[in-house]
Amino acid sequence: MDAPFPVPARIEGPSVWYGSQMASSENWIYRLTRFDVAEIDAALKSFKQHDFQIADINATTFPLESLANQLHSILHDLLHGHGFFLIRGLPIDRYSEQEAAIIYLGIGAHLGSFRSQNAKGHLLGHVRDLGADIRNGGTRYYQTNKQLEYHTDSCDIVGLLCLKAARSGGESRILSSVALYNEMRARYPELAEALFHAYPTDRRGEVPVGMDPWFDMPVFNWYAGELTTIYVGQYIRSAQQNFPRARRLTDTELAAIDMLDQLSNEAGLSLKMDFLPGDMQFLHNHQIMHSRTDFEDWPEPERKRHLLRLWLAPLAGRPLPDVFAARYGSTQAGDRGGIIVPGTRLTFSLEPN
Repeated sequence: MDAPFPVPARIEGPSVWYGSQMASSENWIYRLTRFDVAEIDAALKSFKQHDFQIADINATTFPLESLANQLHSILHDLLHGHGFFLIRGLPIDRYSEQEAAIIYLGIGAHLGSFRSQNAKGHLLGHVRDLGADIRNGGTRYYQTNKQLEYHTDSCDIVGLLCLKAARSGGESRILSSVALYNEMRARYPELAEALFHAYPTDRRGEVPVGMDPWFDMPVFNWYAGELTTIYVGQYIRSAQQNFPRARRLTDTELAAIDMLDQLSNEAGLSLKMDFLPGDMQFLHNHQIMHSRTDFEDWPEPERKRHLLRLWLAPLAGRPLPDVFAARYGSTQAGDRGGIIVPGTRLTFSLEPN
């Protein structure tokens, strides 16, 4: 089976980068100034004085004025540059967990609309080890302390705010999926082309109305002059195990995802990033794959590793091919991505469950 259309031999531009180069640069870090923090504190105070609810958060109810201009610049780099950014310097110990959530949502509202992250409709996600069994078909990897393989999430932009770091481990690793494509295309062109085929991918029990318990999606998508990647290797493999009606992958296609995993772990390709309390990481899923190392947590419940997560859909998001509607619900920029199933009720949950 050939690729459905001619694919580029090599892609150039700012979306192509190597971790060995980025590690010596800080042009992907924005350090909040004291004026930024004062502006955040003023927005938080105003939000609380108006007796707004968390569901009322938007760019108007959480005004940031000059910091908003910096966030718009960061959004442009996310969508058209290297595809990731770290905002550092939020004095997280100054705030309650609810206040930190309000701040994070307020900042996120200047980047895009909030999308549901699971069947429960959580617009504010919690990344925490809940002791869940990954062998359970409904368990998501972020509910464990296990290493995550390189993958993308089902939204345009994913954001994380570190409330508490692990005792050890839990290091964030990211890579350019465009650079990864270039490497595969140069070394293993047949396998690279196979990744433009539609792969059945497990929905992990989160099934929209009228849909199969898997969706069919190419890993690599060449559309409107951009390479867009969507990939969760574990869920492609579990779809083969769990759903006999899903298309059986060929030996070449299986070899392609094995090679994708292998190359993604090559030295020099990825960038390692420590998460400090108060750090905010934003990634453009269409051009960035991310993973996490195993971690050891603190024994005390109040000290356990805890990240807040956002899935965002910016109005300026890139065009997506129609096939993305099977997972994103729509391809309309600003109103796509996330998970909606029967019974989903959109909510901002402050509890990690």
